[in-house]
Amino acid sequence: MQVRNGMSSVVLTVGPDHTLRDAARQMTNRRVGAAVVLDPDGAGPAIITERDLLLSLAAGEDPDAERVGRHLTSDVVYAAPNWSLEEAAAAMVRGQFRHLIVIDGGSVCGLLSMRDIVRCWTEDGSICDVPEGARFLRTA
Repeated sequence: MQVRNGMSSVVLTVGPDHTLRDAARQMTNRRVGAAVVLDPDGAGPAIITERDLLLSLAAGEDPDAERVGRHLTSDVVYAAPNWSLEEAAAAMVRGQFRHLIVIDGGSVCGLLSMRDIVRCWTEDGSICDVPEGARFLRTA
């Protein structure tokens, strides 16, 4: 299975001048863990993740004053739509991150999360069967 089969093609985007609270609100409303940051003056698409937001909060920074552009994930790795899910998962494990921006022809065409990969592997059984007890396990 390829990245194009598992990625979200509708991608939440924010600008570098959005506040962290704005980004967090939009991510919460869309129920996603990351947003692509498009900056016409930047080197390319960037990403802000839940982890970036948490690091800022833990440092005592004001989410209403801090701007997305100051809290971007460094060393962004981009995936191609024709990568295998195994290649994408390996890149995520090596880089210790959970999201990949998918680029096709120089443009953002999607976002792939670790959750997307797990969903694909679970649905088609390409890795292993999901134990019956794990399917319905919920925490309070």
